[in-house]
Amino acid sequence: MRLRYRLLNVFALASDPFSGNPLCVFEDGSGLSEDQLQGLARQFNLAETTFLVPPRDGADAGVRIFTTTFEMPFAGHPTLGTAHVARDLHGLGDRLGLSMPAGVIPVEADGDRWTLTANAGRIEAELAIDDLAQALGLAPSDLVGPVQQVSVGTSQVIAQVASVDAVRRARVRPELLARYAGMGAGGGETLVYVWSPAGEGQIEARALISDGHAVSEDPATGSACSNLGAWFVGQGRSGRWTVSQGVQVGRPSSLDLSVTDEGTVRVGGLVHPVGNGEVEL
Repeated sequence: MRLRYRLLNVFALASDPFSGNPLCVFEDGSGLSEDQLQGLARQFNLAETTFLVPPRDGADAGVRIFTTTFEMPFAGHPTLGTAHVARDLHGLGDRLGLSMPAGVIPVEADGDRWTLTANAGRIEAELAIDDLAQALGLAPSDLVGPVQQVSVGTSQVIAQVASVDAVRRARVRPELLARYAGMGAGGGETLVYVWSPAGEGQIEARALISDGHAVSEDPATGSACSNLGAWFVGQGRSGRWTVSQGVQVGRPSSLDLSVTDEGTVRVGGLVHPVGNGEVEL
């Protein structure tokens, strides 16, 4: 069995071919078993690998999203990158819906810039600032409340800090972050989106992930940016922001976040195709 895939960078910078969050999209995953889907994701060893599958619930295309260890109900850069491939592969146009376990996510394009409209968010828990600060290697005074567990389909911790300097100083202590395991998307991982205003309409953020033993950092996290938007909704705030992420891991990325007065959250960015190939199973 030969399987075609495409490689893309999502939330990329137009001037940097090695920016954004890498993604592998398999053009047809409909005939694959669960073990094969998970095995291919582990083989490519990216933050997420996606598979186009038959759509559900009236959507234009279906997608399944896998990390190296579990399937995600929703993730941002996989949604945008898969929409880009589906448009090219099936001629679906610039407005389409992608079905996934979290529901049907509307996406639209302006050239190679794609924007998703997130599900309505919900606040799942409020966390103690002192405990989370310790897990992040920060002082309690570095965090600005409320710190909350938020979900628009994937659940993550949204933690505002007092300065860009504090964003950059955060150093996760995995044994302490383990207390939040099981609150997130799956696999026992915890993702904390640490962010701070960085000027008018600007935000700097980092997505810090731990399974209780090791720590990783995601270069561009559309789900967490969507959850940040839902956090803003909960605070009664609307507006538009450019979110910078990924510099600390050598993958500078840019995400567009908007929150309307009615509470609609949209996240977008540039999708840059990198290459394609085949896998034989």
